[in-house]
Amino acid sequence: MSQDPRHVPHRLHSALQMATGLLDLPLTGPQLEALALELMGPVRALIAEAVDQADGDSPVRYAVAPASGSVEDYEVSEYAGCTTRVALDADMDSPAGTAAFKCRRQPDCKDVAIHDAHTATVTVEPGSMDSWRWWLVQFGIDPTTVTADGAVSVATGTHSGATVRLRGIGIQVLASATRLQSYIAPAAR
Repeated sequence: MSQDPRHVPHRLHSALQMATGLLDLPLTGPQLEALALELMGPVRALIAEAVDQADGDSPVRYAVAPASGSVEDYEVSEYAGCTTRVALDADMDSPAGTAAFKCRRQPDCKDVAIHDAHTATVTVEPGSMDSWRWWLVQFGIDPTTVTADGAVSVATGTHSGATVRLRGIGIQVLASATRLQSYIAPAAR
């Protein structure tokens, strides 16, 4: 059937004319035209229902995007605002996959990359220094080992038997705001 919906009445009229001819039904041209017009609403509803059901059955498509390897090396998905990149040879049941699955459910988590069975990178954007400290504890990272790489704080720790590179966005700004608050005296009541 043509993609243009204006052709549906003409195609329906032609199909009815053919059916009445094959069944030798005694319908005249004006009767066939009236029948085609009466059936247009139900036919369009059937078509819309079939198209809607076909769209609901479509498979989920995943994109492949570059991470630290080439474009073809990672499968990309998104969950609750967190982009997950999984190396094609990595298993989600591996230690790195288990760590990533737990991390990507956190609201601060922005990106997770599983490079192999035992290595992952987690990028977070915490809303407070307490949230950043929580991430450090999750990966057993000593706060004194955190380094700054431009605007991103970087540290390496472990989780569920995997080595995890933690990247924190905006940590320096949070630390500065926290230090500034310590100098401001609480307002008198």
